[in-house]
Amino acid sequence: MATAVEKLTTELGAAPPDGFSGLADSDLEFLADTLKAAREGQAAGLDRAAEESLKMVPAIARGPVRRILFR
Repeated sequence: MATAVEKLTTELGAAPPDGFSGLADSDLEFLADTLKAAREGQAAGLDRAAEESLKMVPAIARGPVRRILFR
């Protein structure tokens, strides 16, 4: 299993700031889990918004438009 620092590094896409070195592993895990949940929530929200916007496209064209936009 990845260490808490590795997990947070993965979620941040970069090394955590130096000030994070003083945090406990449980706090780093919490931050990593929270970031992951926030990203997943954003992605789900974007998916819902995209699907909702397709309602403005005529029904007959939705399939092709969906394939073009969401390859």
